[in-house]
Amino acid sequence: MSRLAQLGKNIAKYRNKKNLSQEKLAELVELSREYITRVERGQKNISLKKLFAIADALEVDFCLLTNFK
Repeated sequence: MSRLAQLGKNIAKYRNKKNLSQEKLAELVELSREYITRVERGQKNISLKKLFAIADALEVDFCLLTNFK
């Protein structure tokens, strides 16, 4: 699995743990739902700034999202 795909999987995992829809997460971080979908599928490169915003919205440590083990 690529690192982008693993990153997306981690984001989806923590988003689901918070019972957030992709639409709600997108709203919290001021991105489109389509953007979040592409990130979660590993189809979109994401900037660190946006990744930090997602980590903050999910209330998780940035390192949890980038844990590829």
